[in-house]
Amino acid sequence: MLPAFRINIEHLFRLRRTLVRLYRCSSLKDTKQSTNHKFQISNPKFFFLCAFVSMWFITFSQPKALDNYNVVWHTQSKNASESMPCGGGDIGTNVWVENGEIFLYLQQSGWFDENNAFLKAGRVRINLLPNPFAGETFTQTLVLKDGYVAINGSNGKLSADVKIWVDVFNPMVHIDVSSNQKITATATYESWRYKDRPLTRKENNANSWKWTNQKIIARKDSIAFSDNTVLFYHQNTDSTVFDFTVKQQGLDSVKSQLTNPLQHLVFGGSMSGANFKMAGTTEGKYQETDFKGWQLKSEMASKTHSLQIGLQAKQTENISQFLSNLKQPVTSNLQLATINWWHNYWEKSFIYLEPRPDLTNYAPGVPPENIKVRSPESTDVWQIGRNYQLFRYMLGCNAFGKYPTKFNGGVFTVDPNFTDTSIHGTPDHRNWGGGTFTAQNQRLVYWPMLKTGDIDMMQSQFDFYNNLLQNTIARSKVYWQHNGASFTEQLENFGLPNPAEYSYKRPANFDKGLEYNAWLEYEWDTVLEFCLMILETEKYQNANISKYLPLIENCLIFFDEHYQYLAKQRGNKALDADGKLVLYPGSGGETYKMAYNATSTIAGLQTVTKALLQSKYLAAEKKTYYNNFLNSIPPISYRSFNNHTTIAPAKLWERINNTEPTQLYPVFPWGIFGMGKAGLDTAINTYLYDTLAIKFRSHIGWKQDNIFAARLGLADEAARLTLLKLQNSKNKFPAFWGPGFDWTPDHNHGGSGMIGLQEMLLQTDDKKIILFPAWPKNWDVHFKLYAPYNTTVEAIIKNGKLEMLEVLPKERAKDVVNMF
Repeated sequence: MLPAFRINIEHLFRLRRTLVRLYRCSSLKDTKQSTNHKFQISNPKFFFLCAFVSMWFITFSQPKALDNYNVVWHTQSKNASESMPCGGGDIGTNVWVENGEIFLYLQQSGWFDENNAFLKAGRVRINLLPNPFAGETFTQTLVLKDGYVAINGSNGKLSADVKIWVDVFNPMVHIDVSSNQKITATATYESWRYKDRPLTRKENNANSWKWTNQKIIARKDSIAFSDNTVLFYHQNTDSTVFDFTVKQQGLDSVKSQLTNPLQHLVFGGSMSGANFKMAGTTEGKYQETDFKGWQLKSEMASKTHSLQIGLQAKQTENISQFLSNLKQPVTSNLQLATINWWHNYWEKSFIYLEPRPDLTNYAPGVPPENIKVRSPESTDVWQIGRNYQLFRYMLGCNAFGKYPTKFNGGVFTVDPNFTDTSIHGTPDHRNWGGGTFTAQNQRLVYWPMLKTGDIDMMQSQFDFYNNLLQNTIARSKVYWQHNGASFTEQLENFGLPNPAEYSYKRPANFDKGLEYNAWLEYEWDTVLEFCLMILETEKYQNANISKYLPLIENCLIFFDEHYQYLAKQRGNKALDADGKLVLYPGSGGETYKMAYNATSTIAGLQTVTKALLQSKYLAAEKKTYYNNFLNSIPPISYRSFNNHTTIAPAKLWERINNTEPTQLYPVFPWGIFGMGKAGLDTAINTYLYDTLAIKFRSHIGWKQDNIFAARLGLADEAARLTLLKLQNSKNKFPAFWGPGFDWTPDHNHGGSGMIGLQEMLLQTDDKKIILFPAWPKNWDVHFKLYAPYNTTVEAIIKNGKLEMLEVLPKERAKDVVNMF
């Protein structure tokens, strides 16, 4: 491996200025030539230009310093929509400076109230006096390498630095202030939940009630001073949306057996600081929401101030114990441990992209100082490399959350009016619910973590399903008296369908196990992608997946037993004439409805069953059953467009309800078709000629066309869609995409962008490692990604040539197929 030589863009421009000065001072003239040298310089301008270009490419001989991807702002923000993410462990904060005041929104994984809304911990406002941010010099920086936000400002002779960081290993936010003069600091904890709030119909989109006609109340928190500390917490009431849903869905007989994550749930926090004391309360309004504030003020002016906000969530009936645990001891080495975690995170995996220099205006005779060299920051290619890393930072902020990172904003949402002006709710709002999880979207947040080696971060998503297994098995037993786990789409964090999607207005005799919903009916298969992710972690890093085997098995058993059950309801035979399951009624995503043998379901069942049979954790005595089940899965159907054979969405379907090209799901996520595999031409035909696949094509939100193109080796198409997908967002922070089809920041947009870029660089087929299967020849890159069998692949392409390739362990190098 080459030595780690790094230089940033500022060094390049310094070099250019130096060359210009050297040229001006040189006694060399175009008309003079040296006879004392082995070579002659007839045009020193051209010589200096060549030197500059050479140095440009030398800078990319090793990974671009992560510091060059830092987000740096030199102007304050207008409002919360122009905030910057900062987080760690299971906490996210939105940080911005507005009119000289520092603001933070706080959010921690697992804060679900009785309505199952995902609540913020509140807002913190910091005022410094005299104010260093009232002057003209200002900088706010997301320091990716160390995981914190730095704010610097000066006002006359006064200057100050503020560092905001979140402890990865303890749920605490730190705000550290240092200045060159003594200043006072005031911290205000602001809450809009100081009172009960009736919710309007649109506001209920943030919780599990959605379009209910009931009067829903967002219950107030308990907030008070205690020993120069602000304590705040929310204790769920005895009755929650869980209780309503169980009754609505006819499960009262097994209610005591069901997991209920909302029962006795308490969440809260504390804000305190050395030498800070109580300073009273305040009231105000931010955007469209009134609030009350609890202030702490420094006892005296000082050059340093430090504040901590500790957060926690727990199911407990012991409130006094919960409150006593809020105050966490702070030790001096906490930030060092956090910084080390972030360093390891960035070293583990990366993709650095660099454009070629734009020197198109060079011509003989043009003075060097007039040569225009476009900064990489202005190029689309540089942006997608930077934004890939920024979104990975956002994922790392909830690395160890009790609950998975939500597709509809993660832990970084702000006031809803910035996303949808028709919604006048509080900062707790996000569309598509808080404790409601949509697997079709969630999957795109978690697939990229396999190739980044972050399987430890996938555990919360796996545990989400595993913890709900007994509830979904109970559904099958109560409704249909058979085995297996019935996971639906629009799933609550207690394992039952969302009550609104289940429908408040159902026919009396309609199957109680079904959602009475045109989009979601018979959509059982979305859990299968998470089953495959679990199995892939065993393949990638030899993870012990034994605790998840019951989950995977029960998901497969459901399809076996349920579709035989349905067939027996229609007639005498449980299987078709070929001994295959009749997967009817089914669904191809939310799009191909009332489907007969939906391709996405068939591909999922085939892929997961084959992977399960290969797992060393599957008991030998069970293999006969799963081999028989595999043989009972019907084949994928095909159709033709202009004499081109393509993959069909299903054998038959009654209507089209959405815009998902599930006929391409055998390409991604299921990997049945792809580079080096049989039927690649058929899959490419599907992408190129299927009229619905073409009609549905887009880069927005959860759309996956960039991934399909990459897996099919369509380099130009993959590059086009990836440039659209990972370009700067319309918001001030480049990776706050959205709303797309969901909310801002749109995490399934970022996740699908990450997956596509990874697939352009590296694909695998069991032990085969396919390098650069869809990589543009003119994109320089340095990447490090993971492959199955505990393998890492690191490579550099510079100036159109493969400069370095390192595969570990070394014996895996024989499995590499280089397509560049």
